Amino acid sequence: MTDFAARLTRSPHAFDRATGDEVRAAFSDLGSEVAGLMGGVAGCSPYLRGLMGREGAWLRLALAQGPEEAVTEEFVRIEALALEDLGSGLRQAKRRIALLTALCDLGGVWTLEEVTGALTGLADRAVHLAMVRLVADEIRRGKIPGALPEDAATAAGMVALAMGKMGAGELNYSSDIDLICLFDETRYPGQEQEARAAFIRVTRKMTAILSDLTGDGYVFRTDLRLRPDASVTPVCLSMAAAESYYESVGRTWERAAYIKARPCGGDLAAGARFLKTLTPFVWRKHLDFAAIQDAHDMRLRIREHRGLNGRVVVEGHNMKLGQGGIREIEFFTQTRQLIAGGRDPDLRDRTTLGGLAVLAAKGWVPPDVAAELTTLYRAHREMEHRLQMVGDAQTHDLPVTAEGVARIAAFCGEEVAAFRSGLLDRIARVDTLTDAFFAPGEAEAGPELSEAAAKIVAGWMHYPALRSDRAQAIFRRLRPQLLRQLHRAANPDEALRALDGFMAGLPAGVQIFSLFEANPVLIELIIDIVGTSASLARHLSRNAGVLDAVIGGSFWTAWPGTVALRADLARVLDEVADYEKKLDTARRWMKEWHFRVGVHHLRGLKDGFEAGKAYADLADAVVGALWPVVTAEFARKHGPMPGRGAVLIGMGSMGAQRLNAGSDLDLIMIYDAAGVEQSDGPKPLATRPYYARLTQGMVTALTAQMPEGRLYEVDMRLRPSGRQGPVATGWQSFTGYQETEAWTWEHLALTRARVLAGDAGLAADWETFRRDLVLRKGKGATVRADVAAMRQRLQAAKPAKGSWEAKNGAGRLMDVELCAQMLALLAGSPARGVERQIAAGSVAGVSQADQTALLDAYRLLWRLQCGTRLLTEGPLDMDDLGIGGRAFLLRETGEASAEALTARLEAVTAQADRVISRLMGDLDGESGDAAG
Repeated sequence: MTDFAARLTRSPHAFDRATGDEVRAAFSDLGSEVAGLMGGVAGCSPYLRGLMGREGAWLRLALAQGPEEAVTEEFVRIEALALEDLGSGLRQAKRRIALLTALCDLGGVWTLEEVTGALTGLADRAVHLAMVRLVADEIRRGKIPGALPEDAATAAGMVALAMGKMGAGELNYSSDIDLICLFDETRYPGQEQEARAAFIRVTRKMTAILSDLTGDGYVFRTDLRLRPDASVTPVCLSMAAAESYYESVGRTWERAAYIKARPCGGDLAAGARFLKTLTPFVWRKHLDFAAIQDAHDMRLRIREHRGLNGRVVVEGHNMKLGQGGIREIEFFTQTRQLIAGGRDPDLRDRTTLGGLAVLAAKGWVPPDVAAELTTLYRAHREMEHRLQMVGDAQTHDLPVTAEGVARIAAFCGEEVAAFRSGLLDRIARVDTLTDAFFAPGEAEAGPELSEAAAKIVAGWMHYPALRSDRAQAIFRRLRPQLLRQLHRAANPDEALRALDGFMAGLPAGVQIFSLFEANPVLIELIIDIVGTSASLARHLSRNAGVLDAVIGGSFWTAWPGTVALRADLARVLDEVADYEKKLDTARRWMKEWHFRVGVHHLRGLKDGFEAGKAYADLADAVVGALWPVVTAEFARKHGPMPGRGAVLIGMGSMGAQRLNAGSDLDLIMIYDAAGVEQSDGPKPLATRPYYARLTQGMVTALTAQMPEGRLYEVDMRLRPSGRQGPVATGWQSFTGYQETEAWTWEHLALTRARVLAGDAGLAADWETFRRDLVLRKGKGATVRADVAAMRQRLQAAKPAKGSWEAKNGAGRLMDVELCAQMLALLAGSPARGVERQIAAGSVAGVSQADQTALLDAYRLLWRLQCGTRLLTEGPLDMDDLGIGGRAFLLRETGEASAEALTARLEAVTAQADRVISRLMGDLDGESGDAAG
């Protein structure tokens, strides 16, 4: 018994017994098991019967040495073929590999992956050999400019991309091969057209070598129609042209096609570089769960076009495109990969079975479903092979006659009745598993609702998010899950009203409802958000795309910090060419991170101080990454910045690096023209209007309302002379103003000022000046009196609006911050943060007890303020806040009840008021309000 015979696990039944007996006898010298296999195969497939007659001598040797060794030897043989022998030599290899592969498949010697791998291996070598031999001939004839004979080994920069099943290493028995032929135009500067003409000739000749049917047969039918805009483009394109096409008009089906793309011939390294450039096109960073419905619609259109929508019967059923067919499993896998592969590169497996396995490992597909689909896929592919082996036809249809079906049953080694039953069961099972994913069933029954709740829910159908039939269909399935989650909330009626507000604010519903339906864990998060923070819920309803980050895997990881954030945004912006698209991209990026900070704060992963620093880090990153983008765009029109350039300075909370969810940015621009009177560019500007317009451009970049919204509101009133002063201030004017004209409050503002972006030299000079000025101006005799008067004006203009007010009023945030700035000025300290400024008060004689009183008030008030701004954009009203919001604030402030928090607020603000009044020179301890 040969090794091959020992590995046999199954065998077809000869449908044509006479032919089977004849072949069995002819190969009886190979032993009864192998001869029986040969007879069974020949009795079902006229095509394979013919190959046995033509390649019988080679087959005997191949089976004797083992199929793997025989395939390897055949691959080695064709490597030595010269161009003139290539056509006939490859056709002989195809006959031999086709015959041996069929026997290994039908006898159960090889797995499906080994079968398709052998066929794909031959296709790869055939394409590569044809390409390099033909390119070598073009080089010999001097048709490829500058190319040397040794360049033929890499086809002089030409590459064939294997698409579809060939790209995945999954060629079926009689597959066409889908190729896209490209060349690296950067190797031919100024001679691209001549090179392209040569590569077009190579492509056409290669296609003829592979596809033409001769007396020796054919190698592989070759299809070049997957290239960009195939009806009007040449058969070989430059990589630049292809990349431009995909960036501008590439379609969803082309994205899906490139999941399996692989360089298979020619310059493989150049092909790999090209595929890397297409990564953003194929693998989108934003999750698009509506693609599930798109794929479902495509399935139905294919069935409709080919008349495959009827009742499933064995006769004539299409195993590839029909209901419960191979394409269903491929769509199931590829759609999931497209949805999530942009955020998780591990999901970018080219193969169907590999893709299913990693999707299961990553939690995108239930493991039992992936395992069952894997088994069904293998069975379907083996059936497909048998349909094609009968006559070497590229068919996927079962025979339309009972006799034809009986032949296929015999080919599978089964009785007809069992074959029919098993096949229909597998088709039905594939349909059940995949159709549930693409087109979920009707909605379950939801929980019973009160009359008031039912009225609210009924009103949802009139909201913009549910205008389309598609959105309504998805939401009908989603609604029971939402309502069940609502019933678990601390106050279901309150949570329902909050969800109603969220629903009302959604401009569209298909994307976000698809996202929820595919990721039920998000429903819990959304109910948590809408039941706690009306402000965050409103933000979410307007910017539902931020939920992509939650699914992406890194949403719950540690905060990266300013440097990493700025580098990431700079990288993202570098990938976008258009200026306005850069600004919109920055908005999308910022909102994802901003939402992340809010959710982390809401869920207790960050406290108010950590959230405040994270919001400031984010603003720092945005300003820092946008500055070079804005200045470069401005310089393109008006020339580089005249003189030394400019610096953008953050004031107030931005300078102190502590923001809340609703903070705007206080900014000023300082420039140093260094005597230069105008810019040098296509449209030169005088220095002063240059910097004024550059400032306006930067402000617009931050504040303009675009499709993705705006980044921040910007306040520039802290510049010299406030609203009356120029929006950008010259260096000499700024320093002179601060020395001779500025009010004490303007010196206070400088205690927290910080350079955010701009010329490094000017930034260093500005910081040196700031430190020196603070050191000198704090010695003025009127500092305390000036600040006390300012305090009275502020409290008269902005009194506290209730006992829960954190920001305005005596002893509250603005009051403590004002006092801290005064202490930094008196001490001549460069400190910017409130805590360090209060600590600097020791130099000014502030006792430890007074510092503690100020810090106790500040820390409680900041936690309350940061939490409040996450919950609402308006004044805090505990009665309207709801159970979730109140619980969040109590957790943030460390109090057990609203009454305890009220008492603590009153105590710490009263004590802070007394300390501040005393430090500002009011020895009676009265607040500015009282003194007024």
